[in-house]
Parts: sequence; structure tokens; C-alpha cells
Amino acid sequence: MGLREPRALPGRMSVGSLLVAGGRWRCFPVPLRSFLIQALHSSCCWKKSDAPKKITPNAAFYDENTKEPGNALDKLFSSEQQATILHVLNTASNKELEAFRLLRGRKSINIIEHREKFGPFQNLESLMNVPLFQYKTTIQVCNSILCPETGGKKRKFQDNRLLRKLIKPEIERERFKAVNSIVSIVFGTRRVAWAHVDRKLAVLDWQQNECCQLMKGTYISSVYLQEISSVISKMPKADFYVLEKIGFSIQNSSRFPVVLHFHIMEAMLYALLNKTFAQDGQHQVLSMNRNGVGKHFELMIGDTRTSGKELVKQFLSESVLKEQPRVVFPPEKIVLYRQMFSSTEQHRTEELYDSLLQAVAFYELAVFDTEP
Repeated sequence: MGLREPRALPGRMSVGSLLVAGGRWRCFPVPLRSFLIQALHSSCCWKKSDAPKKITPNAAFYDENTKEPGNALDKLFSSEQQATILHVLNTASNKELEAFRLLRGRKSINIIEHREKFGPFQNLESLMNVPLFQYKTTIQVCNSILCPETGGKKRKFQDNRLLRKLIKPEIERERFKAVNSIVSIVFGTRRVAWAHVDRKLAVLDWQQNECCQLMKGTYISSVYLQEISSVISKMPKADFYVLEKIGFSIQNSSRFPVVLHFHIMEAMLYALLNKTFAQDGQHQVLSMNRNGVGKHFELMIGDTRTSGKELVKQFLSESVLKEQPRVVFPPEKIVLYRQMFSSTEQHRTEELYDSLLQAVAFYELAVFDTEP
């Protein structure tokens, strides 16, 4: 079946009117101008046919499968640049080649094999004789060798991307760096736990509250407000309040009551803790991905996260035994916290453990930007 002729859209300019409108068309470079004219002509004059008319790209646009004849590649780079690229291609080991993002995997292996079989590359054109290297790919590889991404820039980009996945909503990195203390909050179906931790990773407060009335019967808003307000009244002030974000799937209908409970808890905590948001528009409450914290502490087994109890127990021991422990428990509170931990070992109180682990992960990933 042939393609339909597109309808004329109101307010759209014709090619002719675009060429002369205000004389602005002349500000485009000639190659780009000719390419756009051809594209506009094809889109405006699309006739019935079995396939759309193919637009042939000019010299500025290359087909990935095209192998240009002659020495087109060599003409794109100066003699000094060619020498630099060829030196890398002819001397770099497989590991050194893989340091360039575009040469990872099979491409670096193919270069080594081609070098061993046919000898050093004599010019840039010969690189296109290597499997997986077409004209456009070769240009990109040559450019990446001349201007490799610096480790700092590359790592910063990766870290920012990971941070955006880990913590929501996005805020300025400067606010993370200026944090003095946070309250890390983890809630379940029966309890809410929080840890108040400063930037020295000293645990200033750490406790939990039972909230057994929330999942009984219907979801009564007044009960939620009463319970959550009571918990919040005991929490200290901090720069940020960090909530655990659990990625429950709503496809399992049997989990719907639990999913609804978690959404209600999260929404009410956001509303009650973001006290100054209406005035300054600055988020004080953040959500931190649960599995991201689990990966940081190597607690993940596939998609399942194991208990953090033993790790927290280790933190408590190291606070006494090590001169510079990873987490600091103030001497005047260490006995209290050890007793609290011992009293929970016989019960499943993961919220208490996770609130502390989340606080430590927040500082190490978002504030300090370092791995332990």
C-alpha cells in the first residue's frame, strides 16, 4: 500500500517562503543549507510510492557502511595527528586500547589480530580493513584517540548519572557538599526507625518507634497523621531527611495494601518534614533507592537484599576496637546503642539497621564522593 500524501498544516511555511523570510536563511552554511532544502523539499512534496524518497547526504553526513575511496581519512587529520593515532594503534596493548571507550570489546581485539597478521598500520585508511571499522566509526575512533576523555571528567559524569538514579529529587551538588547532618528514615508496616548522623559519621541519635495501628482496618488519614506526627516530633533538626525508597511492583495485586501504605507514609513524611518548601522552594526531604544502598554495602544477591544486621554489628565493634572506625558511636551512647542492638537481635527489626546503613551510604556516595 502506498504512502499517504501529508496534509498541509496551518501556520507552516513553504520552502520558498522559508528561503526569503527575513533573509535569515542565508546565515546557514552552504552545505547545511543545501541539505535542509533537500529535506524540506522531500517532506513537502512526498508523493505516493512504495517507499519514501531517499535523501542523499552531502560531505558532512556519512553513512556508517560507506568506505570512502582514496585518502579521504588522511586528509581530515594533520601529519602530526596521523602520527599520534598510528603510534597508538601500532604500539598499544589490548588493555591500553580498551581504555578508549570506542575500542572496548571486539574492536580492540580485531586491531591486535590485524596488526599481528599484516604488520603495523601504514596510514589511517588501512584501519578500515579491520573488521567492525567503517568510515564513520574510524573517524570517531581517531578523534577519541586525539581527545580522550579525562579520568576526572569521565568519572564525574558517571558519578552524577549514578547519583541521579540513587537520590530523588535532584538537587545541586553544592548542597550535598555543605551537609552537616542528616536524619535517615526507614519505615515498614509496623515501625519507623531513624538515625541522626553528622558529616564525621558520628551517630548522634538512633531509635525506632512501633506503629502497629497503621495497617489495621482501613487507611484512616487521621490515624496516619497522629502516628507520623508523633514520630516526627521526636526527630532532631537536620539539613536533610532521607527516606528509603522501595521499588515495589504494583503488578502483584496481593501486595497492593503494602504498596499503598508505603506511598501514604512517604507522602505524609514529605509534607510534614518539608516545612520551608513553600517559602524557599528547597527540598529538605529526599528519597534514596534501597537497592542502591544494598549494592554499596554488597548486600545484594541478584535482586534480593540480605539483612544488614551483621554489618551494623561490625560497625558497633569497630567503634570500640579501632582508632579510626568507619562509623563513630559517641562513648556516652555506645553502651545504650549496643544494648538496643542486642535487644533486637532476636527479632526482625531491619528498619533499625537499614536507617543507619542508609545514612552512611548517603555520606559516602553523595557527600564525600568516595568509596570506603
